[in-house]
Parts: sequence; structure tokens; C-alpha cells
Amino acid sequence: MKIKSITILSALVLLAGLSPALACELCKKNQPKILENITHGTGPTGTLDYIIIWSAVVLVSITMILSIKFLAKPEETNADHIKNIVLNQNN
Repeated sequence: MKIKSITILSALVLLAGLSPALACELCKKNQPKILENITHGTGPTGTLDYIIIWSAVVLVSITMILSIKFLAKPEETNADHIKNIVLNQNN
């Protein structure tokens, strides 16, 4: 239950910080329709920019999902694993 509360609180804090990062009126006009009102600046200008952006989005998403998965349930049962050395140090 504590982890769920921390997760919800973290999400709210992150969402509260989004409003200053949104684009101003001039930047909204200069950005492509897909990315309108997301950030300041001109946005991607070519196909290569979109390939780089979406590749980074996919890579970061996979990394985040795997990090959360292995932090929540590491499923390591090997007795020689470093986790067990640290946990059993006092015994």
C-alpha cells in the first residue's frame, strides 16, 4: 500500500510540473501539428528528426518497463547472487 501511495504522489508531482514546460503561443504556431503545445522551439524539421525521437522514445520506454519490472520482482534465487551476500552479511 505504501508503494502505491508513493507512486500516485510521484505521478501527481510530475504532472504538476508540466504546465511551465508547455509551449507559448508563438511556439505553438511554429510546431508540427502532432507536437503542438508540447514544448518550446521549432520542433523536428525532417524525417531523420522523427526517426531519432521515436527511437529514443522506444528505447526509454523499454528501459523504464524493464527497470520497474526488475526492481519490483527481481526473481533472483541463486544463493551466490550479490543481493544475498548483502542481505546475509549479518548472519
